[in-house]
Amino acid sequence: MGRILFVVPPLAGHVYPAVGIAGELTDRGHEVAIAGHASVVRPLVPAPLRLVELPEEITSGERAEIEEKSRRQRGTGSFKFLWEDFLLPLGTAMARDLEPVVDDFRPDIVVVDQQAVGGALLARRRRLRWVTLATTSAEFDNPYGVMAAVGQWVDDRLREFQLASGVPAEEAGRGDLRFSDLLTLVCSVTELLRMPDAVAALPPGTVFIGSGAGLRQPLADFPWSWLDPARAKVLVSLGTVTRETGGRFLRVAAEALAGMTGQVQTIIVAPPGIVDDLAAAAPADVLVRDKVPQLELMGHLSAVVCHAGNNTVCEALSQGVPLVVAPVRDDQPMIAEQVTRAGAGLRVRFGLVNAAGVAAAVASVLDDPAYRSAARRLRDDFASAGGVAAGAAHIEKLLP
Repeated sequence: MGRILFVVPPLAGHVYPAVGIAGELTDRGHEVAIAGHASVVRPLVPAPLRLVELPEEITSGERAEIEEKSRRQRGTGSFKFLWEDFLLPLGTAMARDLEPVVDDFRPDIVVVDQQAVGGALLARRRRLRWVTLATTSAEFDNPYGVMAAVGQWVDDRLREFQLASGVPAEEAGRGDLRFSDLLTLVCSVTELLRMPDAVAALPPGTVFIGSGAGLRQPLADFPWSWLDPARAKVLVSLGTVTRETGGRFLRVAAEALAGMTGQVQTIIVAPPGIVDDLAAAAPADVLVRDKVPQLELMGHLSAVVCHAGNNTVCEALSQGVPLVVAPVRDDQPMIAEQVTRAGAGLRVRFGLVNAAGVAAAVASVLDDPAYRSAARRLRDDFASAGGVAAGAAHIEKLLP
């Protein structure tokens, strides 16, 4: 059996797929640990997985300030802010803080989130065998097709990052920290890419495993008996990042779906500052919670309204559930484009759509069978990709 260390950034959406694959490897008898920042990661790592806590580099107030600055960015400014103000400083700290973790755990393989570049840097510097875990397919769908200069900008920053950390110039120029030379696991399917036939041009060792859904913290408190098998059910969720700034959208969605009572039951996931207000105003056909067992719910749903986060999109499509997507930033517009291009959903404008617009989009996705047919075709593609079991199997092949 092997010793496998997962390295994750303090971003909940990136932790879930790592936990899913780590749980699968643990079930297969391997010794597995997840290294990350406890303030974000601990609530997401269930027993029996081991969490190795990294030092908290920033306070909760500083994190809130970074998030607020991020929300004010748009376009390439948002992209550059993500790298310059968050990912690269985080990478420097993680490369340092992972040194004693590696010395103590002595991993056979390190599985590094694609945005935890400090983990990849340390693995390269220490000559460790490492795997990239890409929790979104954005980097594999021609993201810089009309913005080649932006792609070059990222390449240059990553090269400078390696040089400043002691990686020889020749090696820094040859390897990209976002892509392991051995294996890159992508949480998606090739059928969602702009040009599925171009997979052969992707970095060697790139494998699409479908959804990263797997082991999660259990949620016991959900009123399953409330679900009416005779009615359509719609989930509204803005994920773990966007929902903190999504109050307007959630209220619009609640108004839209409250007007569909009698035909539709709606489950809305809302953050603490909004959940009570929405719940107080909700009719009997609308359930508002701060958390839901999303994976277990998917099999009951007729549609999902979300921010086009890759995890939620893949979880829905892997169950054949069509979507209404309202992307905000980062990779979300690209994931939304994948959904609409595949015919598996409709897109609405996060900051501008009104209740009538949301209601019309949801009605179309529910009433037009073409959307569900497309989602079900993709469900078969996700099933063929293998999910976390396939990810674990590919990692096992690299063990000594």
